[in-house]
Amino acid sequence: MSKKLIWTIVAVVAVVAIAVVAVFFLKPAEKNVEGTLEELMAKVYEGIPAENLPMLMDIPVDSENVEGFLGTTEVSYKEAVAKEPMMSSVPHSVVLVRLNDAKDAPAAVEKIKASVNPRKWICIEASNVVVKSKGDLVILIMSNEELAPKLEANFDNL
Repeated sequence: MSKKLIWTIVAVVAVVAIAVVAVFFLKPAEKNVEGTLEELMAKVYEGIPAENLPMLMDIPVDSENVEGFLGTTEVSYKEAVAKEPMMSSVPHSVVLVRLNDAKDAPAAVEKIKASVNPRKWICIEASNVVVKSKGDLVILIMSNEELAPKLEANFDNL
């Protein structure tokens, strides 16, 4: 075999090896979800009949109340909004958080999971707690067995 043929084979093998590594180990960055938090919150609740929900209101999340909604002040974010009952004995809370950077999402999800209190209503407890991310968006869902999966599915479809 000539040296030229050997170098050609080595180059082809190297290119194939790099392609295999790229396919299996390098995940493409997840795209950020476009829209305002209010628009996205409406999509999260889309298709859920009003009669299945308590009377809800949007609450801006800021440095004064973030710990009550997320259980921690250690998540750095651009903006956040919560949707909770105006008056109710129903444990229900949905919080959308737009992070400063999508690369912070895995750490933010873990911090919220570890910190949030599904008994924040004192006398009642949310039976389902979901924390997940999509791009730079994190959602915290605390609700019952009927609503939480629907809200989660809507978030997944954003």
